[in-house]
Amino acid sequence: MPSDATPDLSMLIGANLPYLRRYARALTGSQSTGDAFAAATLEAILEDTAIFDEAGNPKVALFSAFHLVWASAGAPLGEPDSRLSAKAQDRMAELTPNTREALLLHAIEGFTHEEIGAIMQVEPGEASELIEIAQREMANSVRGKIMIIEDEAIIAMDIAAIVKEMGHDITGIARTRTEAVNLAARDKPDLILADIQLADNSSGIDAVNDILQQFENLPVIFITAFPERLLTGKKHEPAFLITKPYHEDQVRSAVSQAMFFSSTETLTA
Repeated sequence: MPSDATPDLSMLIGANLPYLRRYARALTGSQSTGDAFAAATLEAILEDTAIFDEAGNPKVALFSAFHLVWASAGAPLGEPDSRLSAKAQDRMAELTPNTREALLLHAIEGFTHEEIGAIMQVEPGEASELIEIAQREMANSVRGKIMIIEDEAIIAMDIAAIVKEMGHDITGIARTRTEAVNLAARDKPDLILADIQLADNSSGIDAVNDILQQFENLPVIFITAFPERLLTGKKHEPAFLITKPYHEDQVRSAVSQAMFFSSTETLTA
């Protein structure tokens, strides 16, 4: 590869690295393990940049390289982040192989069936089938009570409708940090779905931190228009982020996934 291509390669990787780290964390159930495999992927690319020469889509290329590294290591899960994560990994053993990867790639990262096939080295039709199996198995695995922290009424109602359709109950919708803490105290949820910026300029991260002081083992999904701000590698990070604007499949997948792998580390605003 010509020497003047190196800066371009660095820019392409840098633009997509936060999303690879998000995927790796969700896939392995551990921030440290996910980051370790992301780092190993970068090392593999530095040793052989041919994958970026051959792939037309840099994000597909990056994720393809990750999957080669991850699969070569035996597709291991990390040390669970919490008691809930440990239970989740026990459930994972009962799922059809490769289905969770396909679902994450499609619903969370937005890859097409063709792109997933290229990343996982399967036919697009098989990728589609894996996604359908994952959706069915995970949707049927856990039911619970979900709390929504969201200050935009239309978005909150839309999320609530999606979650109810999945068979979950809604404990309530909070618009501010104070409302969220009080709501959780009245009715402990099994999952929190939280926006970052709330109505009174308070932080959804602070609201979640306050709630986790009361109930440590609660899975959390954060919603944000700027996921890269939370995926910096410089502090504890959530396992699941939904990027605004979102679509229904993202919410469905994230809720099902978060019931398996919790995100309980304290974040700083």
